[in-house]
Amino acid sequence: MWWRRTLPAVVALLGVTGLGLITVGLTADPARPPRPPADAPTRTHPAPDLAPLPRAAPVRVQIPAIGVGAEIVPVGADAAGVLEVPPLNRPQLAGWYRHGVSPGETGNAVLVGHVDSPTGPAVFFDLGRLRAGQEIRITRADASITTFTVDDVRAYPKDRFPTTLVYGSADAAGLRLITCGGRFDAATGNYVDNVVVFASRTA
Repeated sequence: MWWRRTLPAVVALLGVTGLGLITVGLTADPARPPRPPADAPTRTHPAPDLAPLPRAAPVRVQIPAIGVGAEIVPVGADAAGVLEVPPLNRPQLAGWYRHGVSPGETGNAVLVGHVDSPTGPAVFFDLGRLRAGQEIRITRADASITTFTVDDVRAYPKDRFPTTLVYGSADAAGLRLITCGGRFDAATGNYVDNVVVFASRTA
């Protein structure tokens, strides 16, 4: 899976080499959200009036609804603008885009993770099964735990990735989780979609 940065944000693309995550021969397809892509996610709960938190790196993500409890490592982007992802030989790690905001700060914090690996499902294999109202808990390096509630889950064709919705400015603390999704195209060596979870801080 490749994630290519274009100013002023980062555009997610899928790839087959370098940092790419492409695996064939898995018995199950990664989950897909139930609704088609649209221009904006739908907030399904009121946003509480919470003061933004100071910057602190996230160190762990827990998503009880899909059984995720994973370490988070910081990732950046190389000179060519390709966003790093956790190493494929450690598919249960999630990556935090460290040049963006941290979870709890004002703005959209971004986590990326593989959907599968040569040995089977990876950390975000079931990301598309999340539903609005379910919780995501982020443990930060300052020992605080920040809770986000899922607003929406969408699948986007890789050439129509919603850069502004994911990496754009925001007036509250948001969280975006991204992985590969949809059908695996053996001819191109790509998953055809990106799955994006949109969430807002609620505690």
